[in-house]
Amino acid sequence: MPHVPQAASILASLGQAAFVWDLAADTIAWSDNAGAVFTDIPPEALASGSGFARLIEPSGSIRSEALAQSGPARTGEEGVAYRIEYGVRAAASAPVIWIEETGCWFAGPDGKPVRAQGIVRINNERHARDEQLMRLSRHDPLTGELNRTHLVASLAESIEETMRFRSSSAFMLIGIDHLARVNDAFGFDVADAVIAEVGKRIRAKLRGGDVLGRFSGNKFGLVLRNCTVDDTNTAAERFLAGIRDEVIPTKSGPVSVTASIGAISIPRYARTADEAITRAQETLDGAKRRRAGSFSLWRPNVERDAQRRVNIRVTDEIVTALNERRIVTAFEPVVEARSRQPAFYECLVRMEQSDGQALLAPDIVPVAERLGLIRLVDHRVLELVVAELAASPNVRLSLNISPDTTMDPDWWTSIESLMQAHPGAGERLIVEITETVAIQDIDDIRGFITRLKNFGSQIAIDDFGAGYTSFRNLRKLGVDIVKIDGAFVQNIARSADDRAFVHTLIDLANRLQIKTVAEWVQDEEAAVMLREWGCDYIQGRLIGLASPERPWAVAGDAALPAAG
Repeated sequence: MPHVPQAASILASLGQAAFVWDLAADTIAWSDNAGAVFTDIPPEALASGSGFARLIEPSGSIRSEALAQSGPARTGEEGVAYRIEYGVRAAASAPVIWIEETGCWFAGPDGKPVRAQGIVRINNERHARDEQLMRLSRHDPLTGELNRTHLVASLAESIEETMRFRSSSAFMLIGIDHLARVNDAFGFDVADAVIAEVGKRIRAKLRGGDVLGRFSGNKFGLVLRNCTVDDTNTAAERFLAGIRDEVIPTKSGPVSVTASIGAISIPRYARTADEAITRAQETLDGAKRRRAGSFSLWRPNVERDAQRRVNIRVTDEIVTALNERRIVTAFEPVVEARSRQPAFYECLVRMEQSDGQALLAPDIVPVAERLGLIRLVDHRVLELVVAELAASPNVRLSLNISPDTTMDPDWWTSIESLMQAHPGAGERLIVEITETVAIQDIDDIRGFITRLKNFGSQIAIDDFGAGYTSFRNLRKLGVDIVKIDGAFVQNIARSADDRAFVHTLIDLANRLQIKTVAEWVQDEEAAVMLREWGCDYIQGRLIGLASPERPWAVAGDAALPAAG
């Protein structure tokens, strides 16, 4: 029969010790192996509850409080269970031993604890794991710096402090330039190595008390406490130099990177964390546009603030106009260059205002694109154009759509539904996309065009000549019509360069059997030139500008309801 070891030796092998605590006498009796658990702590320090409490962190009263709070006393010999965790340190310079204590206490006649017994065990691994989890909840796992949530919290706290003590600080956003190129060239793991190293270089240049965190994928945020404008400028150059002056070694070889910085003084120009972040981001974007590797400090700008107020007002006006059906279309004729007979009409967006005036497309589209409202506008224009096609079976119409709309699944859902509801309408629809869209992603745009052609629709490239699309791409995309940018057409009667450019475009398009439209035709002299060069269609002031009236309507036709 195997030998059964003593209980004390079993506990010792498990890193545990047993105790009995007499609360009335304040004495603690330990099992013989207590010294193996509480290393470097003299036995006399463990002999009483009060002596042991002096070694406990963070609160020496945790054991007494646990007994008082663990539940009501029980009668007889049945104890009340409790479990606590605490740290024990022999001296201020000694490491903390983390202890888990599990036991039960017994009450006296008055119901108060008179005796407790239980087991203590070393719990350093679990405590380290909990600390790691806590750290991960606060810090970015790649760089080890604060994550965005806690960075923003530190920023908000710093703003409150600067307002309370009438001091000055700064908030910076540092963005790594062209990190996407590193991703594409070397892979995400190398890009991650670059981010981590940039974080280390920024950390090395910080003063004590400054706060660093990872704001987003390629951006770090810094809160620079007690920092004047001059201090901010100096710090920015210190950070930029620290990042750019030496290449970053990676497993794929050395990588050279720069960073740009946008900063704002707080609380002078930002009294909330959101305001500071928004303005620092604006300033960083401006610095990147000006030159990679540069620094910009936010300053008040009357024109920018006025434009922001206009944006807010126009946003409200556009949304209200959409809800009130005041987004309408005007029709500009496109005629055959030889016969001057109408070929189709371009539908241009208008926004009716309460004073009876109408905002034109140049006033609406850029703002709607900038503010993310253009897809809503394009949806409405599509509905209006298909309604016109359904009501007038002999008319061909074209509409313009923005770059965002080409990839909008909701727009596709709408057009598929409308085409099913109005058979034949798709065959009289021309969709105009800009040359910029055509060169962004050939494969995506080819898919877009193919789906439209399945409805029988045609595709036109608007403002051709302003970008860099090759005619080879036009053939690859299956484009039907090229609309030559009016900026080259309007002066062909007076500019030899414009004449040569437009004539060449028309000639190449004819060879590829792509129809051409000349925009902004101002006079008869230009129209004759274009006709002789073989241009198929013309539009512009000479032919007639856009009108809300339907040029194809004739007397006796049933009047269509006003668009919108």
